[in-house]
Amino acid sequence: MNERLAAIRQEIMNGIEERATSRATAFELRKQFMDSKTGKIGQLMKEMKSIAPEERAAFGKSVNELKEWAMQQFAELDEKMKAKELELRYEREKIDVTMPAEEKETGNLHPITQVRNQIIDVFAGMGFEVFEPKEIENDYYNFTALNTPKDHPARDMQDTFYLSTEFLLATQTSAAQIHAMETKNIPIKMLAPGKVFRSDDDATHSPMFHQMEGLVVDKKITLCDLKGMLDVFVQKIYGEGATTRLRPSYFPFTEPSVEVDVSCFECGGKGCKLCKGTGWIEILGGGIVNKKVLENCGINSDEYSGLAFGIGIERTAMLKYGINNIKLLFESDLRVLKQIDDN
Repeated sequence: MNERLAAIRQEIMNGIEERATSRATAFELRKQFMDSKTGKIGQLMKEMKSIAPEERAAFGKSVNELKEWAMQQFAELDEKMKAKELELRYEREKIDVTMPAEEKETGNLHPITQVRNQIIDVFAGMGFEVFEPKEIENDYYNFTALNTPKDHPARDMQDTFYLSTEFLLATQTSAAQIHAMETKNIPIKMLAPGKVFRSDDDATHSPMFHQMEGLVVDKKITLCDLKGMLDVFVQKIYGEGATTRLRPSYFPFTEPSVEVDVSCFECGGKGCKLCKGTGWIEILGGGIVNKKVLENCGINSDEYSGLAFGIGIERTAMLKYGINNIKLLFESDLRVLKQIDDN
């Protein structure tokens, strides 16, 4: 029996020296000998009943001494493996503080987001609040309430993405005017930046693009108020020397309606390639809110009047940053996006 105990002791020592290379292998080695059910030392205790009564005390003492010795060996082994693993971890995580720091590129907002924020900042400074428009509208808010006739070309299938006979993808943020006038108290000064959708696709148009609707409703609102606001807008966006001019136009929801031009910020109005030699660049449309639109929202058009304008965010960005193809704003080409950072 003493020879057997000595053999187990030697086997443990050999295992520690040859097999224990990590805490995992040390655990398996410990289990091989110390497990109460399957371990070799645990099995020795089960043999107690086959030992002669007069030898049991000596046998039990020898097994317990072997068990205590083995537990001490495995405890020391575990501490040794912990230290070894910690040393390896320190080696992996070691940092040479004399090495130059790794450069990390910082991102910037998308040009459309930058321009959107700039426009909001301009009009927020004039007391406008932001009103979120809907991307899915019904025919009433998108067309009827805005005084758009049933036979107007804008309602055609080739221009509008219809989801059903009643619902469609919003073709303009102007629908937000109706929601605002139905829910807000006068005076109203609101902006509605959002996505709109039209069946149009070329170098200057996209099936999905961004507009920002502006609306003011109060007493004695005139085109002078519109021009004054837009003069501040173009000066903040295109430079202090910029100014606007209004040209007669037609929109179903405004009367009178105007196209708004900005003086060419490239040539100062002298005439160049950007403005096609005219000194002016068309930037948006607007006008005085049609009385029928006010009345559709339950507003007394004899007491109140309003102005409205719609700004194309992509067009504003393209003019400001010299982008000649709208698709460059949607292709996520970092060579383009990295060049535009006004934050």
